[in-house]
Amino acid sequence: MTPDRNVRIADMQIMTKRFLLRDFVEDDVHAFLAYHEDPRALAFSGPQEKQPGYGRELLEHFTRWAAEQPRRNYQFAIVQRRAPRSLIGCCGVRTAESEQGTGEIGVELAPTYWGRYGYALEAASAILDFGFYELHLQELYGRTASANERVIRLARWVGAVAEDRPTPYWMASCGWRCTEWRITRQQWELTRPALRALC
Repeated sequence: MTPDRNVRIADMQIMTKRFLLRDFVEDDVHAFLAYHEDPRALAFSGPQEKQPGYGRELLEHFTRWAAEQPRRNYQFAIVQRRAPRSLIGCCGVRTAESEQGTGEIGVELAPTYWGRYGYALEAASAILDFGFYELHLQELYGRTASANERVIRLARWVGAVAEDRPTPYWMASCGWRCTEWRITRQQWELTRPALRALC
């Protein structure tokens, strides 16, 4: 059982102090597409992610992933538990293309919610717990452009370690490197107690 989390595996819901993490539903579409088209959200995205219709393609992927048996990829809407119960972003763990025992983690917030009261840290802590304690993974990783300072701060907060990876042309053309952040279950168990008071 995930420590200090209310997790319902049957319908894939994770409860934190302020948020419900759950599979996407039809009512999420407008808010999800709106923030995915925000230029601020696209600042560190590649050419494919900036194409019209990419947000809808993502939602189609999320729906297919949720129906897979066995399920290997989990992408959750992050919804406020209090009214107006707004969609504020999404997060997930994807294992389909990862080595056994590992998974790719991702957390994104709509730009409106950047820098607000530890929102990203609360969501990241919940999805790390899910990956390590529910999926029983031993290591989680995520990739980003080296200039993405918000992700760098978040990764350092949770105790992840940075490694350089081969850099796509579009990143290099902006003067950035591809950075991979990795965290083991053992590292998370050392970091987690210090974050409990925050999220």
